[in-house]
Amino acid sequence: MASVDREGVTLYYEVEGDGETVAFLGDLGLGAWQWGWQHAALAGPYEVLVYDMRGTGRSDTPSGPYSVAELAADLEAILSDRSVSRTHLVGAGLGGMVALQYAREYGRARSLILIGTSSGGARACLPREPREALFASPDDPEARRESLSALFSETFLTERSEACEGIAEWRAGDAEHEGCVAQNAAFEAFDASDWLYEVTLPALVVHGGRDEVVPVENADLLVEGLPRATREIYEGAGHGVWVERSRPVNDRVLDFLVSID
Repeated sequence: MASVDREGVTLYYEVEGDGETVAFLGDLGLGAWQWGWQHAALAGPYEVLVYDMRGTGRSDTPSGPYSVAELAADLEAILSDRSVSRTHLVGAGLGGMVALQYAREYGRARSLILIGTSSGGARACLPREPREALFASPDDPEARRESLSALFSETFLTERSEACEGIAEWRAGDAEHEGCVAQNAAFEAFDASDWLYEVTLPALVVHGGRDEVVPVENADLLVEGLPRATREIYEGAGHGVWVERSRPVNDRVLDFLVSID
């Protein structure tokens, strides 16, 4: 466990493993638990860096609204504190937006893996109701369980009910309401549609075919705009595709990272 102070905001992060750094950037309101499946697969051949975005978990929750540019500056502070020279970025939802912004503004990124994310802007399909359904008070166990219907497909909820109970417990470390609202403001204001072509890093776009939070059409827009992007769609999976289909997603991510090396 480590932390860095950026302009009075404490940001907590964890690092494990050896080799080139892979930094994981979390989705709206979700704590570091969300990367448990990927952490186990990548820590060892890679140095895995996981952190709590401002407004979430062990990091501070300053008053919002936040911006994606601000969140990208937070990531830069963490990577600088760790003396990371080059890193692969894996971002889900809001974290994918931060990865895009970071790749445009800073020089440490080697590649992007964008999961269930969007470039924003007028062409994006980003319905508010499913996104807001993700939010649940960390102090309300029943709300945490109910919110999983926005994150996962009905098939996963039914067939992996024990895993879902564990996830509902882990969500006790998620963002409080104030942090969720501040992060959501960053999500809603983001628009990379006019500058995606500037991000020339190799990019892997991963999406669940039944994602209701960030519908799959957004993956098409990313691949259309990013010069070096490839797409992987997992039919039947919901927004939390990296959890639902963790084994094939991990295999695809590892193959992609090896191709960069």
